[in-house]
Amino acid sequence: MKTESILVQTLCVPCGCRCRYCLLSWDGTAVGADWEQSTRFAQQFRQWLRKNRPELRFHFAFGYAMEHPDLRNALRFLRQIGSPQAEFLQCGGMRMRSRAECQTLAQMLAEEGVQTLNFTFYGLPDYHDRFANRRGDFAFLLRLMRAADEAGLAVRAGVPLTAESAGQADALLELLRHQVPGLSLSLFVPHEEGRGLSLQGIRFSENDLGQLSQEAQALLNRKLYRPEREWLASRDFPEETGRMLILSLRRDNIQRYLSMSHEQILTEVEALDDAYYASFPSLPALAERYGDMHGGRFYRQRDLFSHYRRLYAAEYGVSVYDVTDERQSGSRRY
Repeated sequence: MKTESILVQTLCVPCGCRCRYCLLSWDGTAVGADWEQSTRFAQQFRQWLRKNRPELRFHFAFGYAMEHPDLRNALRFLRQIGSPQAEFLQCGGMRMRSRAECQTLAQMLAEEGVQTLNFTFYGLPDYHDRFANRRGDFAFLLRLMRAADEAGLAVRAGVPLTAESAGQADALLELLRHQVPGLSLSLFVPHEEGRGLSLQGIRFSENDLGQLSQEAQALLNRKLYRPEREWLASRDFPEETGRMLILSLRRDNIQRYLSMSHEQILTEVEALDDAYYASFPSLPALAERYGDMHGGRFYRQRDLFSHYRRLYAAEYGVSVYDVTDERQSGSRRY
């Protein structure tokens, strides 16, 4: 397995929502290390990589949301170190703003070189607000989306599909297009990571596909998202050969990382990744054991692999450090 990039992150910024499928299982308590401490660490790590491991790409990011208390200077730092987050912002969970405040924010983002804002709409207004667990969130996102468009920023919107939301998709798409003509739209099937596991009972399936118009179905990438039975029939499981290491700077680990060399840190996180995946059979082997040849639920390959690993761990009592939990240091394979 080839390490190709490093992501250093700090989950130090609170999120205003409590979404049902939160990747980071936001519970109201930020686990990330102090911002200033994290940026100093990131700069030093980047300098060391450029000198000693120039083949590795480096990124720095923050979360749980983009509502940094000094967002302008945070964006400048991200741009300074070449982080993609300097140009592409996920807008969920930001502080609620009036139209005028949204315009002020969008203008600042444009001034600081942000290119694209991405929004997620879980369904029509009432459903979306319940899913995000914040009243008025849908209307706020529309205000910010319109302000971003007016400021000349590219705007994208993604709509997660579940058995509950599929019937709302066409009306939602029409509503969003009316707000921002030319809006870039896509449909996707949520993951089972973090609190996404709670959506397992309403995972989008072939039975729900008929609720979408042909136009809406065209917005779902069918090469990426397929029913389980199609994955199993084709056995088309591209091998994962690369990985991104994720170094999550937390209040409970930052001092330890500061006491280690950068080489030691890389070696440790690579070992965590190796140990995790060595604890499970390959995806083809897991598919042979747990696959449902008639399964109509949609998955990405990485989500199907994760689903089967969870079944295997439950059957065999596997207990291993979870490198896919992005609240802590780990990895993403691809």
